[in-house]
Amino acid sequence: MRIGLTGGIAAGKSTVARRLRELGAAVIDYDALARLVVAPGGDGLRRIVDEFGPDALTDDGELNRAWMAAHVFGTHAPAGARERLDAIEHPLIYDEAARAEREAIAAFDRAGAGADNGDGTLVVVHDVPLLAEVIGTIPFRFDHIVTVEAPVDVRIARMMGERGMSREQAEGRIRHQSDEATRRGIADIVVDSTQSIEQMFDIVDRLYVNWTSRKE
Repeated sequence: MRIGLTGGIAAGKSTVARRLRELGAAVIDYDALARLVVAPGGDGLRRIVDEFGPDALTDDGELNRAWMAAHVFGTHAPAGARERLDAIEHPLIYDEAARAEREAIAAFDRAGAGADNGDGTLVVVHDVPLLAEVIGTIPFRFDHIVTVEAPVDVRIARMMGERGMSREQAEGRIRHQSDEATRRGIADIVVDSTQSIEQMFDIVDRLYVNWTSRKE
């Protein structure tokens, strides 16, 4: 069973993903894949430099994330910069996600379907922060889509307190994501992360049991 997992920045999506992994799901982290495809020596980084120029590299030959963030998401970012970056990164990320999914299925089959997992259902979670933005082009179809949500003021406070962002930085990151209504529009399951962690885990646990036992 393939699950799409999304949510606004600092809404609690990573906490839900971690819980699903603990329960036995294979979680494909698209943030990790995004870092992988721009690693030094790879085709992704070379193409970014070709597209955006040498300022996209640090002196150590790595992606200059601060420069790219300002150039793509900043107030004075050139028109179309994000689309140009996405055109490079997204196909590479999707290829890596497909490879990770094939490996998860093969490992599950080797372990023996049904050994410790309900009626033998493997749950593969695609953890995609910007799923609402790419839902029309991502080459995967999901049995369920889960979005993890919290009010904007709560998310801003989390980014400032836990990630050291300024209010301006936090608000900028939120502006460059789809809004909550759009995420809810593609999802059939909404998890409220403002409730206690125990309540949230109870919801996630019950979802996982339903998915693995096909009680839907």
